[in-house]
Amino acid sequence: MNNRNNNKTERNNRGRRNPKEQKGGRKKAKLRIVPLGGLNEIGKNITVVEYKDDIVIVDCGMTFPDNDMPGIDIVIPDITYLEKNEHKIRGILLTHGHEDHIGAIPYVLRKISVPIYGTRLTLGLLANKLKEHRLKPTMVEVTPGNKFNLGVFGIDFIRASHSMPDAASIAIDTPRGTILFTGDFKIDFTPIDGVNMDLPKLAEIGTRGVLCLFADSTNVEREGYTMSERTVGEEFKKQFYDAPSRIIVATFASNLHRVQQVIYAAEHFNKKLIISGRSMVNNIEVASRLGYLKIKKDTVIDIHRINDFPPERIVVLTTGSQGEPMSALTRMAHGDHRQVQLNNEDTVIISATPIPGNELTVYDVINRLMEMGVKVVYSAMADIHVSGHACREELKLVHALVRPKFFVPVHGESRHLKIHAELAASMGMPRENILVANNGSVIEFTEDSMEMNETVDAGHVLVDGLGIGDVGNVVLRDRKHLSEDGLIVVVMTANKLSGKIDGPDIISRGFVYVKESEDLMEGMRKSVRSTLDTCEHDRVRDWSTVKNQVRSSLRSYIFGKIKRNPMILPVIIEA
Repeated sequence: MNNRNNNKTERNNRGRRNPKEQKGGRKKAKLRIVPLGGLNEIGKNITVVEYKDDIVIVDCGMTFPDNDMPGIDIVIPDITYLEKNEHKIRGILLTHGHEDHIGAIPYVLRKISVPIYGTRLTLGLLANKLKEHRLKPTMVEVTPGNKFNLGVFGIDFIRASHSMPDAASIAIDTPRGTILFTGDFKIDFTPIDGVNMDLPKLAEIGTRGVLCLFADSTNVEREGYTMSERTVGEEFKKQFYDAPSRIIVATFASNLHRVQQVIYAAEHFNKKLIISGRSMVNNIEVASRLGYLKIKKDTVIDIHRINDFPPERIVVLTTGSQGEPMSALTRMAHGDHRQVQLNNEDTVIISATPIPGNELTVYDVINRLMEMGVKVVYSAMADIHVSGHACREELKLVHALVRPKFFVPVHGESRHLKIHAELAASMGMPRENILVANNGSVIEFTEDSMEMNETVDAGHVLVDGLGIGDVGNVVLRDRKHLSEDGLIVVVMTANKLSGKIDGPDIISRGFVYVKESEDLMEGMRKSVRSTLDTCEHDRVRDWSTVKNQVRSSLRSYIFGKIKRNPMILPVIIEA
C-alpha cells in the first residue's frame, strides 16, 4: 500500500468505539453516507462514506449532457463537499472501468489529490485516460479477497459479473457496521471470462451482518433474469454465417465481453478484424496487454489494409452504437469515413440498445444505413445485445443473500429507485428501513438507526472543451435561446460631444434569410431609429439606458410581426 496508509493502525484505533461510547458516556459518532451523484439519473456515480476524520469515496463517474445542454461535452459531479474535506479523504475505490464510474477522475484530481484503488483492468483503463490529462496519482491495484484498511474502514473487494471483466462489489466495514455497494452487476452463470460473481462471499458477509445495502437499480423494471452474454456470441455466429460480404459491428468500446464475442466469431469464420474508433483501439490495446482479451496473432489488421482481403473476410469493430455525431459508424452512415465506404452488400450489426435520450440519433443512423441499401441488424430484430445489469430476480437473490438491516437503492432514475424500494419491501424489509434519497442527501447511521436530516451541494459541473464549470445556467439559457431563435446585432455610432447616435446597422444570424426578408429588416431599422430619435429628444446620455430601450422596442416590433423572440444585442461605438 502507499505511504498515506502507513499510519492506518493509529487511525483504526482512533476510530474504534471506546467503552464510554458503548455505555452511553458520550454521544456516539454517526456514520455518514453522502451520494454526490448517481441518484435520479443514470451515470455520474460517486458516493462519500464518512466517519469522524476519515472519508473514502466509491466511484467517480461522469455522464453525457441532456438535450438542453447545447455545446457541453460531459457532465461531472460537484465535489465542493470533498474539496472542503480533502484532509479526511483516504482514497477513491472503483467498482469497475466504465465511464459513468471513472470518467470524472481526471477532472476531480485537479481539485483534490487522493490515491485510487481498483482492480487491475480498471486501473489499466484509467491509466490510459490519466495519461492524456498528464496526471500521475497514486494508484493501488486490488485483488478481490485481499482485505485492507483505509483509516477506520476495512475495505473488501468482491468479484462481480458485469459487461466488462474485473468488476467488483465493495464491502466497507465501519465502526457502525458493514456497508455493501453492489456496483453494476448481473448474475451470469456462464460468463465469457469464466469468472463467476462471488455469491458465497456475499452470503458470508450477509451472515456476519450488513448495516446497509446500496444496490444497482438500472434493470429493476425488468422481470426475470438477464440473459447470459454467451447468447450474444451464438447470435453473432449466426449473423456472421448469413452475411454475404463485409460485417461492421458497433458496440460500446468499454463492453469488453462483447468485444471478445466479436473476436471469437471473426476467428471462428477465419475473418480479419479491423478496429475503428479511438476509444475502441485504446481499450482493446489495454485489455489485450493485461490479458483480459484473447486474440490470435494474425486476427487484427490495420484499417489501411481493408482492401488487401476479399470483402467476405473483413469484420470492422467500431464505435458509434449510440449514434454519436463524430463516431466511426455515424461517419460511415453519412459517407464521410475515409477508409470504409459502405455498399448494399455490407451488414451492420448494432450490438447495443439506445441509452435513454439517444433514441433519435441511433434511429437516424439506422435509417441512413438502410437508405444506402445496407442490411442493419439491431436489438429489436435479433438477440445481439444483453444488458450488464441485474433484473428483478437477480436483485431479489442478492437481497436474500445479504439480508441488510437498511436499504438505499442507487444507480437509477427516480422510477427505478422507487420500484427497487418496493421490491425490497415485498421481500419483507420494513418500509421504515428503506430510504429513497437524492444526490446531496446526508444519510446518517448508528447500529440501529438510519436518518436523513441535511443536504450538501451536489449539483453538476459542465465540461466544455478545456473549460470546467465555467458554463452555468445563464450561459446554457443563452445558448438555447440562440439555437432556437437566432441573434440580431444592432450596431450604432454615438458622438461623445453632441450625443447624436447614427445608424443603426442590423446584422442577423440564424433569425431570417435576409435577402428574402428585406421589408422586415427595413421595418426593424425604422423601429430602432424611432427609439434613438426619442432618446436624443429626451437627452438620454446613459448608453445602458439607450441599449435597453432599443432592445425592448425591437423585441416588441419583431414579436408583433412574426411572433419570434431572437436574442438582441445592441452595440454602441463611441466616436
